[in-house]
Amino acid sequence: MSLRVVAANLLKKIRFPSRSASSTSVVTSNALPISLPGENFTCHWHRPGAHGWRTCSRGPCLWTVIYGHLALIIGINANPVFAKDASKEAVLDSDAEKDDITGLQKIEDGSVVSNIHTSKWRVFTDKGREFFLEGKIDEAEKLFLSAVQEAREGFGQRDPHVASACNNLAELYRVKKAFDKAEPLYLEAISILEESFGPEDIRVGAAAHNLGQFFLGQRKLEEARVYYAMALKIKRRVLGYNHPDCSDTMYHLGVVLYLQGKEGDAEAFIQDSIRMLEEGGEGESSICIRRLRYLSQIYMKSHRYAEAEMIQRKILHNMELSKGWNSLDTIAVAEGLALTLQASNNLKASQELLQRCLDARKVILPHDHIQIGANLLHLARGVVLNSSQLHKWDASGEAELDRAKEHLNNSIRIARQVLNKLLKQKVNTKDYGVLGRSTKERQVALIILLQSLSTLASLELAKQGLLETQEEHANREARKALVQCVSAYREYVSEKSVADSPEIKKEYLSCLKRAQDFLDGKFAEEPTN
Repeated sequence: MSLRVVAANLLKKIRFPSRSASSTSVVTSNALPISLPGENFTCHWHRPGAHGWRTCSRGPCLWTVIYGHLALIIGINANPVFAKDASKEAVLDSDAEKDDITGLQKIEDGSVVSNIHTSKWRVFTDKGREFFLEGKIDEAEKLFLSAVQEAREGFGQRDPHVASACNNLAELYRVKKAFDKAEPLYLEAISILEESFGPEDIRVGAAAHNLGQFFLGQRKLEEARVYYAMALKIKRRVLGYNHPDCSDTMYHLGVVLYLQGKEGDAEAFIQDSIRMLEEGGEGESSICIRRLRYLSQIYMKSHRYAEAEMIQRKILHNMELSKGWNSLDTIAVAEGLALTLQASNNLKASQELLQRCLDARKVILPHDHIQIGANLLHLARGVVLNSSQLHKWDASGEAELDRAKEHLNNSIRIARQVLNKLLKQKVNTKDYGVLGRSTKERQVALIILLQSLSTLASLELAKQGLLETQEEHANREARKALVQCVSAYREYVSEKSVADSPEIKKEYLSCLKRAQDFLDGKFAEEPTN
């Protein structure tokens, strides 16, 4: 269907009111919440004619991998509408945000000012939003391009409505990873807002936050830092130091500083953002919990296990009270605590908690779900770590190693099944949302597969030392697992988005090095049967 037909059909539903020559044309649009697949977000927007900011948080926590943080600015009218992503990690929420059209500005005779171009702008924006949320990215792109043109003709080249239209198109290009097309649109939007409202207006602050999100998503850290700092300065001045929107920007600025290696400053910003949420009565909110989890990961990476454990126990306590153990969110938090205990060498407590997680997951999920595969891997790793601290095991120890091997074989089987299913799904769809989720799920499944095969090699070598098995047999089994690990990487890494994962590269290079050690530095892929 052509844009002309779409516009004609939808314009039939719009009543064109009388126009006052003394008034400025103003038409509002539905908010357009857009996020990358795999993300959560919190929207903050100002309703025309209302006081304060309205907030809507949504999206479940991702159970295993944290991704970048991205945001947007939307539906600008005479009193601009803004939304932005405050997530740290996450998954795509399938429920689309559906906001009523609000804030139509009245003129003295009670009518709403409009013209054909502004009405088309609204039609193209709303229909583009629908297409986008349905995953029809190419159709949405055509409509957003037309919306930009209609905004320029209806409102003027430097009107805030043009900033809205440019931003929506930029968001679409960001999702398509057409960053070279998105960046100039973002910059034009913020330039128009600065010109229209002044460089320290709150709308400029929101747009600066969004631009920081855009640069953070590309790991352009210094650019992201500059715009986040700019946004925070404006928001503090206009909204007050303890406003939740300041907390959001502080958190993201802390993330950028951490990625830049400025851990002390990063920790201070993140802790302060968490404190502000807690003092505002949001200490048990999903946003606060995600930030606490991120802070605990910072502590884990710097080997501050006691501090990480304290935070994770706090989170788990809140989750047990609010959701109980029939929630995958609670299980994910418990698993994180178990891995912290494992890293701090509290293996007995770790194994008990991991087993509880596995039992709970088996009640909720199919037995071939990737989360169960990861859980089995963690349990097997605990056994291998425990074996490395012993000189010799008895019969019960041998049985424990056998169970660990069974866990690993099941984890390998599950990961392969998931990868094969996702590869088939990739061939049969062009939906950007599905493709984005598929890429992340493939990354997770491949990491689990590589780690399971590597751990299986370690287990075979542990059995050799503890159970006095034949060295030749143990080495052969360990080498077989490592060769399978290298082969799995070559089999399932078929695109750059998967190959660029640091975790996948790390696991692959580790397997490759160990395999080479078995062959005196000369590794050649051989049949493993």
